[in-house]
Amino acid sequence: MRYPTNPAWGAVAAPAIAETRAWIAGRRFPSDKPLIDVAQAVPGYPPPKPLTDHLARLVADPGSHRYTEIEGLPALRRALAEHMSGFYGAAIGAECVAITAGCNQAYCLAMQVLCAAGDEVLLPQPAYFNHQMWLDGLGVRAVHLPFRPDRKGVPDPDDARRLIGPKTRAVVLVTPNNPTGAVYPASVVRAFYDLAREHRIALVLDETYKDFLPLDGAPHDLFGDPGWADTVVHLYSFSKVYCLTGWRVGSVIAHPDLIGRIAKAMDCVAICAPRLGQEAALYGLGNLGGFVSGNTRMMRSRAAAVAEAFRTNDPGYELVSVGAYFAYVRHPFGGTPGRDVAKRLADEQNLLCVPGAMFGPGQESYLRLAFANVETELMPEMVRRLKASIR
Repeated sequence: MRYPTNPAWGAVAAPAIAETRAWIAGRRFPSDKPLIDVAQAVPGYPPPKPLTDHLARLVADPGSHRYTEIEGLPALRRALAEHMSGFYGAAIGAECVAITAGCNQAYCLAMQVLCAAGDEVLLPQPAYFNHQMWLDGLGVRAVHLPFRPDRKGVPDPDDARRLIGPKTRAVVLVTPNNPTGAVYPASVVRAFYDLAREHRIALVLDETYKDFLPLDGAPHDLFGDPGWADTVVHLYSFSKVYCLTGWRVGSVIAHPDLIGRIAKAMDCVAICAPRLGQEAALYGLGNLGGFVSGNTRMMRSRAAAVAEAFRTNDPGYELVSVGAYFAYVRHPFGGTPGRDVAKRLADEQNLLCVPGAMFGPGQESYLRLAFANVETELMPEMVRRLKASIR
């Protein structure tokens, strides 16, 4: 190019999943050793037929192809507020809800209005790669909370307290976590909330995978506090729960004043989230409770199958944490970059996973296994292939 560009974006890391999938581009896999793809977090099953039938009917309606309100369909905002109020046992108003084009956009818009270039955000390691990429592109410094394998990937609030400075604007938590799968105890979430409130910074709480928690019931009680909106910026996605990854529909729940600022940014970026995706989410909230419950049980069984396969097969890889969609493992090849290990698994074992280094510094010894799209009976084979890589 013969023209200048923003150097911040030139320095941003390349998209991790695109790089990983390129390792198997053009390959064919034998029937006796097919590809086991645990790279990308996508449901391994389609949306339910009642949902796709509903969308097929909407396609014929001219109104389905028009813009919605910037903050989203009013009916969807009300329905999500009611759903979250019931789930958390607290009153959340529709005025606190904005619908976005996926949870990634929810995060990006929230950070856009919370931070200016030169500000800082606390980001526990390992971090979802797009979270780091967006901060880098904004010129916002990510201050990394150290990875705590001894805590099974749960960050330590005391680490955060030591790292908060005058430029800190937010602390980000993802629970259940991507990439580790760790589910943060309610006491830890509350400690981070109290810390953020004390320092007058935002707690950005990404609960994309809340529908796949290992236990029933609300994972925290933050929305029960009358002043929650002064601190919490809550992010959510419909993509996984209703198998709508390509439709791009997520949400932000926050103080109405922040929602108003997010709407300004949304109007400049996309005007509104895709309408049919919003219609799908609205239908799901009203009609697919049984489908969601079934998938929750299935994901719990898959997570349990992963843990059992590691326990009984002793593959030489350490299972650091497992939950929701993900397992985070330590590979046994000390001193070998994680990319090399992951590429070798793809080449020799037909097992595609993501190296921990793509989730931040200090993660070279780890791999992420996104097991959600792998059937339960394949978990022992996945672990056997890890074991075979040592031999």
